[in-house]
Amino acid sequence: MAALKFLPWYDWLALLWFFGLWLGYARFSGSTQQATLLQTTNRYRRYWMEQATARDPRVLDGIIVQGLSSSPSFFASTTIIIIGGLLALLGATDKASEFVREIPFAVRTSVLVFDLKVMLLTGIFVYAFFRFTWSMRQYTFAALVIGSMPDPADFSAGKFDRKHFADRAGKMLGMAAETFNGGVRAYYMSFAATAWFFSSLAFAVATAAVVLVLYAREFRSEVLHVLRD
Repeated sequence: MAALKFLPWYDWLALLWFFGLWLGYARFSGSTQQATLLQTTNRYRRYWMEQATARDPRVLDGIIVQGLSSSPSFFASTTIIIIGGLLALLGATDKASEFVREIPFAVRTSVLVFDLKVMLLTGIFVYAFFRFTWSMRQYTFAALVIGSMPDPADFSAGKFDRKHFADRAGKMLGMAAETFNGGVRAYYMSFAATAWFFSSLAFAVATAAVVLVLYAREFRSEVLHVLRD
């Protein structure tokens, strides 16, 4: 109730705009029929796993999975540090809010509103942490699937279905990549949330700009064109 009382209506509108664009874009990118960067790379993951069924030993595949899992591990560790810094900031909001008031073009707000803005950033990074750690576990599961693949000779003899194993391992790797992508997307959105410290208008504009950047990279990037050719 205190937040409803002290937070201006235009800040609530900017918050609705922020979460609406974030959730809307996530749903759009996950359900669209257009080729996205993630969908295109998933095809390569499927090709990779098909090659893995014919490879023995599969040391190279294990090394690649380990390398892929290092990225969410790094981001998870970094996110913990950021969350710790934001929680420490909540304990010194008086000095921090005074510092923000001295920034040119920054709107002067109460300490309560400043706390809400810091809590928003903290919540975003907590969400990102859960995404990164779950991605790490999914890469572990994918490594187990790859390690459990039968001998290539058994595939050739028809004892096991090569397509079944390749599809399952490729899908597991795609799920891990999608989860990691969600955490990285949260990092992008945190930059938009930072603009709220200046004004609600800057917050709304930054949100739209970040979503446009995400769209350009996932749907219109040169990397996507190269992978599709």
